[in-house]
Amino acid sequence: MFDEVTREVAEFVQLDVELDADVLAEAKRRVLDSLGCFFGAWGEEAVVASRRAVQRFAQRDGGASVWGTSVKTSPEWAAFVNGVGVRALDFNDTYLSKEPLHPSDMIPAVLAAGEVVEASGMDVLKAIVTGYEVGCRLCDAATLRKRGWDHVNFTMIGAVAGVSKVMKLSFEETANAVSLAVVPHAAMRQTRAGELSMWKGAAAANACRNAVFACLLASSGMTGPSQPFDGEMGFFKQVAGTSFTLKGLSATKRPRKIMETYIKFHPVEYHAMTAVDAALKALQRAGSAENIEKVMVETFEASYTILAKDPEKWRPSTRETADHSLPYIVAATLLDGGIWLNSFSRERISSPDIAEMMKRIEVVESPELTARYPMELPNRIILKLRNGEKIIVEEAIPRGHYKNPMTNEEVEKKFHRLTSQMLDEGRRRMIVEKVWGMEKLKNISDLIGTVVSV
Repeated sequence: MFDEVTREVAEFVQLDVELDADVLAEAKRRVLDSLGCFFGAWGEEAVVASRRAVQRFAQRDGGASVWGTSVKTSPEWAAFVNGVGVRALDFNDTYLSKEPLHPSDMIPAVLAAGEVVEASGMDVLKAIVTGYEVGCRLCDAATLRKRGWDHVNFTMIGAVAGVSKVMKLSFEETANAVSLAVVPHAAMRQTRAGELSMWKGAAAANACRNAVFACLLASSGMTGPSQPFDGEMGFFKQVAGTSFTLKGLSATKRPRKIMETYIKFHPVEYHAMTAVDAALKALQRAGSAENIEKVMVETFEASYTILAKDPEKWRPSTRETADHSLPYIVAATLLDGGIWLNSFSRERISSPDIAEMMKRIEVVESPELTARYPMELPNRIILKLRNGEKIIVEEAIPRGHYKNPMTNEEVEKKFHRLTSQMLDEGRRRMIVEKVWGMEKLKNISDLIGTVVSV
């Protein structure tokens, strides 16, 4: 009944995985980073709309918590609302391969499921690492974006693995959950084409909601369609356009894919990270943005396609479009001497100086830079100054990349900066302490209790 990919995922979930010390530490860093992103996005329109929607489905007893509130609801609703918060700023972590992924999108789903089953902190950490392993291996196996399908299809499968793990589903239940998620819920990449809407920050949360719902159904005896991947009308033919395997996954007792993922240092789409770094160094040499006559950005195919190809990226009107616009990001960096959340306010997006600077920017794909992706993310900034001088700066490995990792202190600093408007210092320190000691928690509710009713 179960095809090979489904079987590999379900068998992997059954393993009693061991977390190496560095893997355990990295998983905790991702939880802290996700919570920071969530509270930093508290006032974002997508997050506000999601909180408003879930109010109708609040329940008095049991259920999973909506972070930052006293509301409890069903775990799939909590996974969605909390997931929108983690993703809304486009500041959570990234994995780049044949397909890109934001693997920490899965964390709210695992925490919601973990809360309702009263899982331990270590159980949750193992489930998070399980989800990362599956999601990232899928990205290594095939590309979806070039066929018009969204990467959240892989997020969803990873989330099924993580949620099945924390819920302790059997092999058959996990396999059915995979099918119940995959077959009904193919997400189109139109989410990330043209002018981007609030849904850009909600698509992964919805994928994870689907994953939780599938796991709840499977745990109650619901069966899913046979052969969701290699069937006559399955994922391989309809979505991926090619068959693939995850051979070796089911024997991976020490998963480590999380160690190949990246934490974001700047709040921009990850392909633009080194463009920010290069622009800052070029600006320092130029002295002032007023001295710049023209800007050339040489980048790689994925960056150009995602961040510069669409005409809407050259006249963004929403935060979601602006933080996915390479010309906007470079213009704001050069004008403001840096990039932060306020770089994407409606006021800043519509500023005349931004529009004027973007007219001086050209973005081109460089085959040489494309050949270096995804092992590097090379962006080259070439400034032509008004005095005729030319400045060339290239950056390839951003801070937060696994080859250039942020320190725990830097991760904490990011958390505190993101949450300072929402949480007092005492609450922030309490959350940090609980996260760093997650593996010792007998019940994950000990951590969840620090992020509710703020």
